[in-house]
Amino acid sequence: MIMETETKIWSREMADTVLERYPKLYTLKQYHGKWSYDYGVVLKGIEKVWRETGEQKYFDFIQSNMDFFIDEDGSIKNYSKDKFNIDYINNGKVLLFLFKETKDERYKKAADKLRDQLKDHPRTSEGAFWHKQIYPYQIWLDGLYMGSPFYLEYIQSFEDGDISDVIKQFILCDKHTRSDSTQLRHHAWDEKKVQPWCDKDTGLSRHYWSRSLGWYLMALIDVLEKMPEDHTDREKLEWIFRDTLEGVLNYQDESGTWYQIIDQGHRKPNFLEASGSSMFLYALAKGKRLRILPEEHWNNPMHKAFNGIIEEFVLLTKEGWVNLNMCCEVAGLGGDEDRDGSFAYYMSEPIIMNDFKAVGAFIQAMNEYERIL
Repeated sequence: MIMETETKIWSREMADTVLERYPKLYTLKQYHGKWSYDYGVVLKGIEKVWRETGEQKYFDFIQSNMDFFIDEDGSIKNYSKDKFNIDYINNGKVLLFLFKETKDERYKKAADKLRDQLKDHPRTSEGAFWHKQIYPYQIWLDGLYMGSPFYLEYIQSFEDGDISDVIKQFILCDKHTRSDSTQLRHHAWDEKKVQPWCDKDTGLSRHYWSRSLGWYLMALIDVLEKMPEDHTDREKLEWIFRDTLEGVLNYQDESGTWYQIIDQGHRKPNFLEASGSSMFLYALAKGKRLRILPEEHWNNPMHKAFNGIIEEFVLLTKEGWVNLNMCCEVAGLGGDEDRDGSFAYYMSEPIIMNDFKAVGAFIQAMNEYERIL
């Protein structure tokens, strides 16, 4: 149990842990210099802490970890456009941040390359981005977080400001993944209805995976933050955000956190999971801050989620570092591993400590929660 949680600024505690423990993210054995979207999740969290504190060490950490990848001409090490992997876009948010702060053209040129990928990225018949070239005609909830916030910010910064295609990605995703009975969204949808993991009548994957729902909610609230207040589709996106979050809150555990398969907490060996729980807190707290969730009834689930995350998942080391337990390392569908989307599959993936997707979501969630207290 963590004591005196009210005296700790958890976003800074975890950010400092990352800086001390992992000074060069790209050297870690799970990455080997890979252009991984995980960096973007962590570095956006570090950016938020930098904005709150103004401490140079946070900015330097972000810049040094991106500079490993960005050459003088703006080319990106270990990035390949023709894989058309939507995950590759996520780090673009960090490149835009660095460009705006430093005016170093390398970052703009690198961001241009990611924007070029989206211009040519394959789409479903209705215009939704495929998740990857190797996952044809598939929308995954994860992909909305990976692509949409960068896409919107780039358009607003360097193009004509027409974000209708960004909005369309959410509307199409919601059209095909929403469950009327639960208000949850299925992890993925296959337009062709041929994937081994999908229902052959609906094209939907079988389960509601907490982290995929977390990605979706984070994407929605990040886009809503930058979306013009008078945009004609703003009300629609706000409705999707609140509707999804209402569905998620129906399955909040008494601990304040959420299960890996969110609607089957009663089923062994399902487990309370740190990344999805952190993402849901982020959505609640940022929704409150932006007054998209003004009603009082959102407050109790938000405070309960904060306390639950600290109590269930956080341990402090003798060095004072923060460990985040019970993180699902990865989960996907299909591919070389032939992941079938069954309950057994989601239970079979490794549960680890300090997975960066969870760590990054934790920093961002704690920052948002701390801002509204």
